[in-house]
Amino acid sequence: MVDNDEQSGEYHGGAVRRRQDAGEGTMANKKKKGAVPFLESGVAQVAIIVKDLEKTVEAYWKQFGIGPWHFYTYEKPLLKHMTYHGEEVEHSMRIALSYIGNLRIELIQPGPGPLIHNDFVEEHGYGVHHFGILVDDMDEALENARKQNFEMIQDGAGFGLDGDGHYAYLDTEEDLGVTIELIQRPKGRVKPEKIYPPESEES
Repeated sequence: MVDNDEQSGEYHGGAVRRRQDAGEGTMANKKKKGAVPFLESGVAQVAIIVKDLEKTVEAYWKQFGIGPWHFYTYEKPLLKHMTYHGEEVEHSMRIALSYIGNLRIELIQPGPGPLIHNDFVEEHGYGVHHFGILVDDMDEALENARKQNFEMIQDGAGFGLDGDGHYAYLDTEEDLGVTIELIQRPKGRVKPEKIYPPESEES
């Protein structure tokens, strides 16, 4: 749910400037008045819903060398606040976090309780579920989303060391072909439940 790295975008910006200098027109940096600014800083995370978290993590590591993976269970008491379509709920999901290049990858195994991830599996099966976008102020980001008629369909908060951290999913799938998750990072993360592979197996 949370990414801790920034995306610089320097190469992309340079490429745009070179196209402008060459008289090829512009493909970026144009801003539509009133548009939500979420995607301007790029996608920080891609999330995939999987059937078996351990088996999938093992496959990424053994076949592609992607790792290490940090495991967390998002439920109480780690999550202090959870909603689903505007209703206070309790649910559970297991996640594993790693990187492919500079991109954060999140694998999610849905658990019990009302979850948009379970809804997705019922409708589409397992696969890519959402793009994670970093925001500095969640309240402001959600207000900007509402102005574009994107409602929050699920959120969770309180998973940081200081009880901070907040993620919120928007109902963007019909318009964008994918769900957008807004992520306000905590100042510090709790220790993962486990890390795969163990340090002794990484070399």
